[in-house]
Amino acid sequence: MKRFFLLVIVIWRQQLKLLVTAAFIGAIIGVFVLAPSYDYINAREQTADPLSSLGYVFSQVKDMLTGRISYNDLMLITFYAEIGAMIGVLSLVLYKVIHKRFAHIDRLKLELDKDLPSIIRQGEGPYLEFKSSLRWDMAESRINRSLEGVILKTLAGFFNSYIGGTLLIGVADNGEIIGLEKDYQTLKKPDQDGFEQSLMTAISAHLGADLCPFVHVLFHVVDNNDVCRLIVSPANRPVFLEHGNTPKFYVRTGGATRDLNIKEALGYVSKRWK
Repeated sequence: MKRFFLLVIVIWRQQLKLLVTAAFIGAIIGVFVLAPSYDYINAREQTADPLSSLGYVFSQVKDMLTGRISYNDLMLITFYAEIGAMIGVLSLVLYKVIHKRFAHIDRLKLELDKDLPSIIRQGEGPYLEFKSSLRWDMAESRINRSLEGVILKTLAGFFNSYIGGTLLIGVADNGEIIGLEKDYQTLKKPDQDGFEQSLMTAISAHLGADLCPFVHVLFHVVDNNDVCRLIVSPANRPVFLEHGNTPKFYVRTGGATRDLNIKEALGYVSKRWK
């Protein structure tokens, strides 16, 4: 739990730095652009022959830098600094939302253009993993709930990565199509809808309901065998998977998923969620 709180503190520090920087830049714009511009408009209304707009702004900036301003002007400048700071913060938030949205759409389009056989031919790697089943243990021919944890561990690794990844369920490590029929038999609703519902319920319960929109579920049929394809987008926050009462932080390294120790996790989070 201590590890979790340390990571949260790192994230908040990174976000605070960005917000302070945006507010400072906005305040500078407010003081050196908005305030002189406002004064210029007033001056133009009061006289028929004011300085040019740039000349007037430069003269005002010079007065501010040399300290030749009145108390009322100082109050007005402070007001514009506050307005500029708010605009800077709002601009940062809007940029982050739009940037993430377009990046998410572009990556999803790229993934949707790929067909299943070509994906399987790539083989497992940092951004692609195969799993034989969700619940059915092929070796022991029985339901094995711990297999769900293996799936969630992989998803957590993709969520925490920089660009996400793709998980295929119903495909063996060697690329052989196994299908989902055995898994379907373990569900109350033994079909694609029931399988998807079970997946989303597990993600919501163990990783966070807010992460469901970051997972896109597709089903392919190959030689009468269903394969579930999960396109996982990178999460907007660190994702932890509970193991007992201990939250674990997973990342993808090569073609595997591993949990980081506290030092590694702090360093990774500070870079990943700047």
